[in-house]
Amino acid sequence: MWSEARRLDGIVHRWVEIDEISPALRRSVVAAEDANFCTHMGFDIPALRAAIKAGGSRGASTITQQTVKNLFLWHGRSYGRKLIEAALTPVVELLWPKRRILEVYLNIVEWGDGVFGAEAASQSIWDERAASVSRDQAARMAFVLPAPKTRDAARLTQVQLSRAERIADGASTIAADGRAECFD
Repeated sequence: MWSEARRLDGIVHRWVEIDEISPALRRSVVAAEDANFCTHMGFDIPALRAAIKAGGSRGASTITQQTVKNLFLWHGRSYGRKLIEAALTPVVELLWPKRRILEVYLNIVEWGDGVFGAEAASQSIWDERAASVSRDQAARMAFVLPAPKTRDAARLTQVQLSRAERIADGASTIAADGRAECFD
């Protein structure tokens, strides 16, 4: 946020408690970013193996790793940053419950150019509070997260809408199978 505020001469950010973020948005983000969030201790080993097998063409960072990166580290790809991230991730997992990790992540992640946090994003995109975001709106917002500067939740293509629908289905699945219990 600090570097973006300098680059853009200001940002939009509003912190809210996790209970002020709709369950649909919480579940959609976890389904899209880290479906096994509640079951690992900061590193999703099967996802790491799959990323290595794919030749590094896909990411394997967990929500905890992304929280560590966004909260404590700098942007960019370097072995040094990744090493510090790997060292801090288990510390955060030990000190904070999963619900707190997700709350921090949802409040500091960038959802659009200079728009940080679920509350600022939902007001910017839908003109409503994060607590009121619907299932479909939540899935569209979660779709944006890997590329917030190039994706717009309010203007998705048909292919992107199809991916958002799969995210919504994934959110329902993790709610039904218990993988959302650590933050619901």
